Amino acid sequence: MTGFDFTLAGARLTALGSGALWWDAQRLLCVSDLHLGKSERRMRRGGSALPPYETRDTLIRLSDLVSALQPDTVVCLGDSFDDDTASRALPDAEQSQLATLMQNRRWIWITGNHDPAPADLGGEQMPELQLAPLTFRHIADPAAKAEISGHYHPKARVRSTSRPAFLVDAARVILPAFGTYTGGLRSSDPAFAPLMAPGALAILTGPRPLPVPMPR
Repeated sequence: MTGFDFTLAGARLTALGSGALWWDAQRLLCVSDLHLGKSERRMRRGGSALPPYETRDTLIRLSDLVSALQPDTVVCLGDSFDDDTASRALPDAEQSQLATLMQNRRWIWITGNHDPAPADLGGEQMPELQLAPLTFRHIADPAAKAEISGHYHPKARVRSTSRPAFLVDAARVILPAFGTYTGGLRSSDPAFAPLMAPGALAILTGPRPLPVPMPR
């Protein structure tokens, strides 16, 4: 499985080409912004339709990762569902698939701005996770150190290529969105200016993760 290794606060991490983060020493897999049920939520609110298989596609890709890596812990970094109703409207087949994924491992749902209420699907729900030396939360805290977060769906452009990307500096990692049809915010957006230090990297996802100086 392709990935780019780097270190944060002494922890050796791997940015995987899929957009997930792997912490081998802890056997921990971290994904952010699954936005399960996005198609259902858009239709419910009168928006334009998305292909209805987006939840299935996201879960298949997550299942493939879990099968390949066999993590002891999975951390979902918030906005795992597109809203609270979407978590309750998850079809039986997808609920069953999630239940299978959660078997025999610790599964942690970090609450996000889209899904602040716990989903009654098993696992643990919490606003953040501290697992020394790292802290996992949904939205980055500019004052924090050794932080893993999501929320912004970062992407970066190199020449003619634009891809979802990890943003990495000495204080934090911001993960790309893992969910299908989640869109993204360019790394040059002003929202990242107070978060990412000069010299930050963007690690573009894809078959071969590509580390580059973060485009600003």
